[in-house]
Amino acid sequence: MSPRRPEPPTDRPVEETADTESAVRTILLRRLSSAPRTRSELEKDLARRGADPAASQAVLDRFEEVGLIDDAEFAQMWVESRHRARGLARSVLRQELRERGVEDQLIGQALDQIDAEREEARAREFAGRKARLRAGENPAKAINRLAGQLARKGYPPSVCFQVAKDSVAALLEQRKQDVIDEMDAGLIVDDFTEHQESV
Repeated sequence: MSPRRPEPPTDRPVEETADTESAVRTILLRRLSSAPRTRSELEKDLARRGADPAASQAVLDRFEEVGLIDDAEFAQMWVESRHRARGLARSVLRQELRERGVEDQLIGQALDQIDAEREEARAREFAGRKARLRAGENPAKAINRLAGQLARKGYPPSVCFQVAKDSVAALLEQRKQDVIDEMDAGLIVDDFTEHQESV
C-alpha cells in the first residue's frame, strides 16, 4: 500500500493559484463563515495573504452587492450585542467600530439606537451587579472603585459617579434592612420562646 499523500494547505498564498478571483472568494467565504467582518478587515486580511489587489477589490465589490459584506448591518449588530452583553457605552463602541474600519456615518447610525436614557439604564444594571461593600470599608472607596469600573466601560464621568453613588447607597440600605429583618426575626423567636415557657 502506497503511503497517503499529505493534503495541500488550505490557505495557500493567492499568487500560487491560477484563478486569483476564485482564490479570493474562497478566502473571503472561509473568513465570513466563522464570523461577520467589515470590508476593511477583509481587505487587510487579503493583503496580508498576498492577494492580488485588483482581484480583491473586484470580489469585495461583488460581495457587497449581494449583501455578504454589509458594514451598516455589522455596526448595528456590534452595537446591540456589545452594549447588551458587555455593558459598553457609546464612546467605547464608537472606538471599536473605527478600529474595524467602519465609516463614521455608519457608526453614528448604529449608535442612534442607544439614547442617553438607555445608556444610563444599562450603566445602572451593570453597577447593580458589580456593587460591593467589604466589611468595614469606607463607602467612598466602594463608590470610587465602582465608578472606575463604569469609566472603563466608556460611561461619562457624571454618569459614573452618580450611578456608583446610587448603587452603593442602595447596597447600604439593603444591609440596613437586612439588619432590621434579623432583629425582627430575633424578637419573634424571643416572643415565641417566652410564650412557650409560660404555657
